Amino acid sequence: MLRLNLDMETRSRSMDPEISPTDGQECRDRPTGEISGLEALGLLFCLAFCCLALAPARADTNAPPSAAAMDRAVDRGVRFLLESQNRNGSWGSAHRTKDLNIFAPVPGAHEAFRSGVTALAVQALIETGAADRDPDARAGLDRGEAWLLDNLPRLRRADAVALYNVWGHAYGIQALAAMHRHASPDSDRRQLIADVIRGQIDLLRRYESVDGGWGYYDFRVGAQQPAVDSTSFVTATVLVAFREAKQIGIEIPQKLVDRGVASIKRQQKPDFSYAYSEDLKWRPMRGINRPAGSLGRSQACNIALRWWGQTNITDTALETWLERFNDRIGWLSIGRKRPVPHESWFQVAGYFYYYGHFYAALCADELEPERARRHHARLAAILLPLQEKDGSWWDYPFYDYHQPYGTGFALIALARSRAAIQ
Repeated sequence: MLRLNLDMETRSRSMDPEISPTDGQECRDRPTGEISGLEALGLLFCLAFCCLALAPARADTNAPPSAAAMDRAVDRGVRFLLESQNRNGSWGSAHRTKDLNIFAPVPGAHEAFRSGVTALAVQALIETGAADRDPDARAGLDRGEAWLLDNLPRLRRADAVALYNVWGHAYGIQALAAMHRHASPDSDRRQLIADVIRGQIDLLRRYESVDGGWGYYDFRVGAQQPAVDSTSFVTATVLVAFREAKQIGIEIPQKLVDRGVASIKRQQKPDFSYAYSEDLKWRPMRGINRPAGSLGRSQACNIALRWWGQTNITDTALETWLERFNDRIGWLSIGRKRPVPHESWFQVAGYFYYYGHFYAALCADELEPERARRHHARLAAILLPLQEKDGSWWDYPFYDYHQPYGTGFALIALARSRAAIQ
């Protein structure tokens, strides 16, 4: 997730269904000039038409996906991953660019991107069961695992500012935990994987913000220990990965967890929406910090806090936000595939789309079986129609990383939905 254009003029308040139009902010937040009531009405009709045309229907309006349809989608997604895998076993590259490319110091930024994307692809091949039934998938998984074990220990920050490596460490731990569960219980390989996980945890300790939690830009100092403004969802991503490691017996430093939890809680609002980052928490009603702006990250923050002992993240809280995710998916849909981060309503960036689905699937897994099935069916009903002709899913044009990471997120979510619905 890349924090760009957050100082753009906020355009969202007049479109937010949760704020009264009498709060005195309309004129101040209009991007340019004044419009008449008739013009405003016409604009609303145009926007509604665009939303209907471009956004997927709510999952309630789609027939629940059949097991056969889900299996076909998973098979096509797996085939895309196998066909797009690099010769060295990794996924993604810097070879495809556009007129607007995000800040990415070479080579470190791309090493981080490739690590995170490869980790998601590896986890997808394991969780879908593809590697257990398809020799080609097994071979692709072996190559991907070998790349991770060789390259993750060498991953570092790109420079004093860019800390994209945090993503690689976090998703690397998740993939390594899946690899550990997938390996033979009595094999030396499990010990090797555990050692690499401990190394990744130590690197996350080094790159923790001085205030606790994690972010990906240090614009303040560029010190050895980052003075980054921790972001709620990056910290949640790390804490979810830590919990996956804990589940296979890896010890996680409790102080590291406690500081991360405290950082997310400082950004938590009473309705379980979350500020984008610590520096933006002082503007809680800014579009990006509103419920619609938080739609793609509340799932990650909620599940991270719940897994690390925050009892206020109840089933009701999880289900409320799963309902909201389904009912208001249009806000994320409008931002999906836009080339400029945060240019959409509520400053939504495209890359939150499949990220949000992945963590929504984790939240649904926490519910009792009947309710979990209902929410998983809704998630699958959203995901299946969005699969591309080549079998991939993507939400933001990002060098040559967007299709592998989007496909990885979608496949893992679908694998969990398939298991819950079965």
